[in-house]
Amino acid sequence: MTTGRLVYCMGPSGAGKDSLLGWLRTHLPQPCPVHWAQRTISRAATCGGEAHDSVSPQAFAALCSEHAFALHWQANGLGYGVRHAQLAPLAPLAPLAQGHRVLLNGTRAYLPEALARFPDLVAVHITASPQVLRERLLSRGRETREEVEARVQRALAYTPPPGAASLEVHNDGALGDAGQRLLSALENLPGWPRRNGKRSGKLSPIAPILSSTP
Repeated sequence: MTTGRLVYCMGPSGAGKDSLLGWLRTHLPQPCPVHWAQRTISRAATCGGEAHDSVSPQAFAALCSEHAFALHWQANGLGYGVRHAQLAPLAPLAPLAQGHRVLLNGTRAYLPEALARFPDLVAVHITASPQVLRERLLSRGRETREEVEARVQRALAYTPPPGAASLEVHNDGALGDAGQRLLSALENLPGWPRRNGKRSGKLSPIAPILSSTP
């Protein structure tokens, strides 16, 4: 059986990553051997939000101490973790061992650690133009103009670690347009199942760098 591959999705604030992944979840062709890794998050569950395992900050810290997570990180004051059963490539019943592509909603800051654990992962960088990022962040009203500008500049300065297999998708316009670009880019990855039921080729340890822009 072919071992699966982790697809690590990330992007700056304002890029619309969660919205784009939500679109992808509802538009993947079925049946499709793609698994969405469920995250454990140290916050209460919200109606209509991500279907995650909700725990208290204290419980999250205890799970980290017990080495319950294959991956875990901190972002925006919250703890995020992915349990071994969601990812462990050597666990017989885990999605990666079953040959599935596993999609994970991650963060840019944690990518180096994720690569150390899963060196053949594919990093999907979802981003947008500086103007769009700025407008979206300002419309939220959560930060000052100076804080928003600092976020935009950090987004512009970001580059994936050297050697990481990666692709980039710009989410500037209509969500459906960006979603189609993301789906097409994923289908071009080696081993990814295509909509016609065929695979795109033999799975390679490092996928080529792809770019999908408007």
